Amino acid sequence: MFEEIQKQTCQAVWELIEIAKLKEKDILIVGCSSSEVGGHKIGSDSSPQIADAIFAGLYPLLQEKGIFLAAQCCEHLNRAVILERAAADIYRLEPVNVVPQPKAGGSFATAAYREFSDPVAVEEVKADAGLDIGGTLIGMHLKKVAVPVRLSIAKIGEANILCARTRPKFIGGVRAHYNEELM
Repeated sequence: MFEEIQKQTCQAVWELIEIAKLKEKDILIVGCSSSEVGGHKIGSDSSPQIADAIFAGLYPLLQEKGIFLAAQCCEHLNRAVILERAAADIYRLEPVNVVPQPKAGGSFATAAYREFSDPVAVEEVKADAGLDIGGTLIGMHLKKVAVPVRLSIAKIGEANILCARTRPKFIGGVRAHYNEELM
C-alpha cells in the first residue's frame, strides 16, 4: 500500500511540475490528509506511515528540481506552513514558533518538519502551484490567480487530489497584449 501511495504521489508531482512549468526556487504548497489517503474522514485517522510515503514520493523530485516544498499544517495550527528556512529567507517570510505533531499540525507537516534540513514554520506563503490531497483547502497559500490543473490521476490512495498552478494577473483591457508564456 505505502509503495503504491509513494508511486502515485511521484507521478502527480511530476505531472504538476511539468504542467505548471515550475522552476528553481518556486514554491509548491502541498496539503495532505493522511486520513483521507487511508480511506477515512479527514482528521480522523492520522497516519505517519502514509505521510512518510507521500513525502518520499515528492520531496526527492522537488529537491532535484530546486523547487521548495511548503507543507500545509491542519486547521489546529491555522493552516500554518512548514518549509526550509532557505525558502523563508528568500521570500522574507516571518517564522512563527510551532512544531507540528500528527494530531496538531498533521502527519504530513510533521514528516516535513522532521525531514527538512532546517525547518521553519510560517503563517502563510504565496505558492506558484499546489497539490491538495484529500480536501485540505490549500487555496489560501496560492498566488492570487490560481488555475485548476487536471492530471492523469485523480486520487492518491483513497483521497481525491486537486491541483492548481498560478499565473500573473491580466491587466489592461481590450487593447492589451499578453505574454503567452505566462498564461
